[in-house]
Amino acid sequence: MTITQLQYVLAVAEHKNFTLAAEKCFVTQPTLSMQIQKVEEELGVLIFDRSKKPIQLTDIGQKIVTQAKNIVNESTRIKDIVDQQKGFVGGEFRIGIIPTIMPTLLPMFLNNFIKKYPKVKLVIEELNTEEIITRLKNGHLDAAIAATPLQEEKLKEIVLYYEPFVAYIPEGHAVAQKKELEISDLNIDEILLLQDGHCFRDGILNLCKRSDLNENGHFTIASGSFETLIKLADEGLGTTLLPYLHTLDLKESDKKKLHHFEDPKPSREVSLVFPKTELKIHIIEALRSTIAGVIKGAIVFQNVEIISPLPKK
Repeated sequence: MTITQLQYVLAVAEHKNFTLAAEKCFVTQPTLSMQIQKVEEELGVLIFDRSKKPIQLTDIGQKIVTQAKNIVNESTRIKDIVDQQKGFVGGEFRIGIIPTIMPTLLPMFLNNFIKKYPKVKLVIEELNTEEIITRLKNGHLDAAIAATPLQEEKLKEIVLYYEPFVAYIPEGHAVAQKKELEISDLNIDEILLLQDGHCFRDGILNLCKRSDLNENGHFTIASGSFETLIKLADEGLGTTLLPYLHTLDLKESDKKKLHHFEDPKPSREVSLVFPKTELKIHIIEALRSTIAGVIKGAIVFQNVEIISPLPKK
């Protein structure tokens, strides 16, 4: 059997459909089906149960797919070894970034990175944490930047920085005159939150040790935009929490409404996340060093308490 045949097997296992798998592999459906049948004939077993819709793996097929992933990954590693030996940092690199990090961190390092490593073609996607984990495991991302720890056995994390939560308190609020806040000053039922699926939202709920919200008020809102939450807070409709880097670009008049927390400051841990196979590790290291070079002047907090980004179960 060949690496290409194993890639076809993995595509069908992922998409559970021969036609869709063929499209993703840029071959015709008869070609893909024939190659997979050759693998099954060579092994003397059925990898897929074609009688079910969608197509399912057989019991032995599950084991074959697990091993096929290892073989395909290891075959890719050969090129990595050669590239590292030559000192070559280039090729396509697919990276996912969560929405609450993308708009602040990406402009800080992207220009530096592409100037320093012009042969790397970055393919950048804004994805939520759940999508990132799935794509990293399926081999559709090489790395990601997300809030951690994620507690995923097959993924590795390298911490980039710690980013404090900062409260945005409108004028006239009961705690608006306090220089530094305590967690007990927060009222979760008046905090304007990002919509479900954002780990920053889950971090706030974990910070306040709550997993539910009071829905008996005059309105509930879950926005995907910090700007919307800030405007609503200015209208006296609540308070909100922001990641520290997001506060750097606020207007001076809005910065006066920011309130830091007492030490240790509740913070999120932001990391580079990638599969433990460490494919393209030379590009991952180039990315890490570039981000470290630009972030150290912008964020230097050390006395922090890491708040989990994982939703409570």
